[in-house]
Amino acid sequence: MSVTNRYREAWEGFWREAPNEPGAVFWDSEPALTAARHLAHFAPRIDRPELPMVDLGCGNGTQTRYLAERYPKMTTGLDLSPTAVAYARHQDPECQAEFAELDATDLRAVEELHTRLGDANVYVRGVLHQCEAADRRSVADAIAVLTGAEGRAFVVELAEAAKPVLMGLAAGPAGPPPKLRPVFAHGIVPGEVTDDALVAMFKSAGLTIFAEGELPLITTEFTGTGRRIELPSRWLVVGRTGSG
Repeated sequence: MSVTNRYREAWEGFWREAPNEPGAVFWDSEPALTAARHLAHFAPRIDRPELPMVDLGCGNGTQTRYLAERYPKMTTGLDLSPTAVAYARHQDPECQAEFAELDATDLRAVEELHTRLGDANVYVRGVLHQCEAADRRSVADAIAVLTGAEGRAFVVELAEAAKPVLMGLAAGPAGPPPKLRPVFAHGIVPGEVTDDALVAMFKSAGLTIFAEGELPLITTEFTGTGRRIELPSRWLVVGRTGSG
């Protein structure tokens, strides 16, 4: 199975039009507000920190570079969009991380990557809630393959409570905020996974939920009154080993 052409083209079109600079994309917050907060919950629950780190759905690599500073053995950023991968490499002149294209619903490609890397710890931020419904279980299966027997995954997704917030932003008198407009314009519909469905996907993929919680997803956009837009999100730590 592979992602639909429409979905692939939507993401490639989005990244082709996105400015190649930090903070220009709605969710491209600085790591201090994003990956650093996530690692506070993830790092204590990683049994094997020496394993490779994979950032699945890395976009332009902002969070990947942060992860690579803390897990320097091998950090790999993966994205469906060739342009996103090119941006990530351009913004990483010191080659702190590796970046590559990957369709996470392509099980053969995922298994080949696992063969090359071995078991890995996996960071996944905001991927599943933007996937088409038919692809979400395949992405959960890909995470299970990449973590293998000894890795852990940190998965953070918009909570179902985020959808009405997004719709409210889109329905404002001036329309969506500027950085949110390209998301809708390219047919990318965020906030489509319910809280229960998120947990069920990983259980169906054979993974255990070791920990879960809530955090605000902090964006790079602001309201007309100057308040930074934050969206409700849920995080999970999943894997096959240990007690969590």
